[in-house]
Amino acid sequence: MALDVATTLARLPHNSTKNAQAQVQEILRDTSSKVPILVALDDDPTGTQTCHGIPVLMTWETNTLAEELRRTPKGSGFFILTNSRALMPGPAEELIGEIITNLKAASATTGVPFEIVLRSDSTLRGHFPLEADVAQRILGPADACLLCPFFYQGGRYTIDDTHYVIEGDKLVPAAETPFAKDATFGYKNSNLRAYVEEKSQGRIPASEVASLSLDTIRTGGPDAVLKQLLGVPKGSVVVVNATSDEDIDVVILAVLAASKQGKRYLYRTGAAFVSSRLGITQIPPISAAQLNFHPNVGGLVIAGSYVPKTTAQLNKLIEASGDRLTVAELQVEQLLKSTQDADMVVADAISLAEKEIARGQDVLVMTSRKLIVGADEAKSLEIGSVVAKALVKLLVELKTKPRYVIAKGGITSSDMASKGLRMKRADIVGQAAAGVPLWRCDEPSSKWPGLPYVVFPGNVGAVDTLYQVVNDWRA
Repeated sequence: MALDVATTLARLPHNSTKNAQAQVQEILRDTSSKVPILVALDDDPTGTQTCHGIPVLMTWETNTLAEELRRTPKGSGFFILTNSRALMPGPAEELIGEIITNLKAASATTGVPFEIVLRSDSTLRGHFPLEADVAQRILGPADACLLCPFFYQGGRYTIDDTHYVIEGDKLVPAAETPFAKDATFGYKNSNLRAYVEEKSQGRIPASEVASLSLDTIRTGGPDAVLKQLLGVPKGSVVVVNATSDEDIDVVILAVLAASKQGKRYLYRTGAAFVSSRLGITQIPPISAAQLNFHPNVGGLVIAGSYVPKTTAQLNKLIEASGDRLTVAELQVEQLLKSTQDADMVVADAISLAEKEIARGQDVLVMTSRKLIVGADEAKSLEIGSVVAKALVKLLVELKTKPRYVIAKGGITSSDMASKGLRMKRADIVGQAAAGVPLWRCDEPSSKWPGLPYVVFPGNVGAVDTLYQVVNDWRA
């Protein structure tokens, strides 16, 4: 049942812990604290949406990871973009296993300890508990796995173990939103303890899932959270309730204290947990003036996401931009006909984009909005793969450098970064809007070094957020 946002939040206890983030930052700065490097394995690129000042890697060879561990300051961390949400369970399991095995080897080589966050979707889509199982198989059983999908900027709150998505002035249980109907990662339970039982197919009963309540976090503070964490059976899944970043900061204080006592945790979380664990303070969105744009070329928006919010945002962008935006729509039915048909569709879009960008016009390249799904999960992912390849081909073959690239949707933005723009390591500059990551890759081997690159999640922002970014960044 949907709840009123204001009424529900008003009844919650006040947080009794003062300056929790400052306390976290102090611990991380203390060189004697021996806090391990945090490595966030991100199953699509949107997990960087609350961070800045740290890198994201798109490769994970052991030597690369060893070099990154050596250069990462104590108390800090980095992301590895796995894009595993675009894979079926078998390939995803193999991929996560390879990355964690390489991390383990790199840590042994460098002597630098690490811990893992499995960053995933704040609306509960992804390979859970599979990825957590793989991590514990390779690294050994964790003392507990914290499940924390809270994400303030996206309006994802967990209250009384139920996970909600804010829609207007209502808190809607996650299982009643379109995200829960996902063709590959759908689910029926909004209560996270029941969700764990559902996704583990009964292997982890809801009755055995622990919970950090808002009363424990806010009234008891770090000491109460620590006491509960130390008391759960080894290997437990622990649901973290939260409606504010301060709630997560309190949990982090307890986790760091437990780690000091030799406890080792695994985390399955949304984006907010990563920035809290790293003590990263939120900064305002990056402006056009800060980016020093080239004034005479157009920007490029590439959209492949099909969630209803993306479609609404695209419609608003087109409507509000008027003749200041040129639209190239790739018909998915044509892309699926044959390789030759797909090549023709992409070639036409490239020709149009080249001409328009060169004359200073912003361009939107979008897939047709009719969602085409397969008979099962595998077929749906296969269709998604064909569409993704077409979008990558467009960016690979595009010769005119745009003012910026905005990629709309998680899988789309991953492919555009690693395959289309040939990024291997990028810096997280900040956000283009709340919850919308902005990257910059200066590697000479990338397609356009220094290009501002926006990872725009499919399910984040208001209807006009995409338009506002494009409009604010106009030539």
